[in-house]
Amino acid sequence: MTDLSWLTAQPIAHRGFHDCNKTVWENTLSAFARAIDAGFAIECDLQYASDGVPVVFHDDDMERLCGIKGDVRAKTSGELKLMSVGATADKIPTLRQLLDLTKGRVPLVLELKGRGADDEGFAEDVLEVLKGYQGPVALMSFDAHLLKDLKAQDCPYPVGLTAEGIKPEDFVAHEKAMKLGLDFISYAVAHLPNSFITAERARGIPVITWTVRDEPMRARTYEHADQMTFEGFDPRESQTATA
Repeated sequence: MTDLSWLTAQPIAHRGFHDCNKTVWENTLSAFARAIDAGFAIECDLQYASDGVPVVFHDDDMERLCGIKGDVRAKTSGELKLMSVGATADKIPTLRQLLDLTKGRVPLVLELKGRGADDEGFAEDVLEVLKGYQGPVALMSFDAHLLKDLKAQDCPYPVGLTAEGIKPEDFVAHEKAMKLGLDFISYAVAHLPNSFITAERARGIPVITWTVRDEPMRARTYEHADQMTFEGFDPRESQTATA
C-alpha cells in the first residue's frame, strides 16, 4: 500500500487558510500563501474553464465570490484571472498558479468538482498540469465518473473519495466507488462515526474529515478519523471558529 502518512501529518486548510472571507478569501493565492506560511496542508477545489484549463474555484456560479452572475465554466481561464474574488486584489487562480506558489512546501489535496457530461477531458488536463510537479499531491472527488477517469489515466497520485451520508444506500454507493482502488477518503465530520468509515479504516484506508469548525468537531475527527480539514480557526491555538 502507498505510504500516505504525509496526507494526515498536519491539519489541512479548507480552501486555504482564509479568514471566512473577511479579508482573506477562500481558494485564493493569499489564502494559500497564508497556509504555506503556517505549515498547513492545502485543500482546494478545481473547476474546468471553457478553454480546458483547471482553475481553483468552488461554486458553479460566480455571484457569491465575485459578485457577478454566471457559470464559471462558461469563462476562459484568461477571463477568470481578471475577476476579483471578494472585491480584493486576488483573482481566480489557475491550478498552475497554485503549483508555482506552493513549490512542494506543503501537501496539496485537490478536489475535482464534477459536472456530469461537461467533464470530458477534465481529469486528463488536471494530470497534464501536474506533470513534473515536485511535491505531495492527492486528488479526490464526490463524482465517481471523475474518479474512474483518474484511475483510467493511471493517475500517479493518490486518489480519494469525497463523501457524506449515514444511510445504507449511501454506504452502498461509497463501497462501489472504493472498488475502483481508491487510496483515501474525505468524509463529512458531522456524519461520523459510521460503519462504512470504521470498516475502511480497519483495512488501512486513511480518512480525513470536512469541514471542522470548532473543538467538538476536531475531537470527533481524532476519535473516528486520521486528520481534519478545517476552517475558521487556527489549529495551533485552542479556540473555536469565529464564523
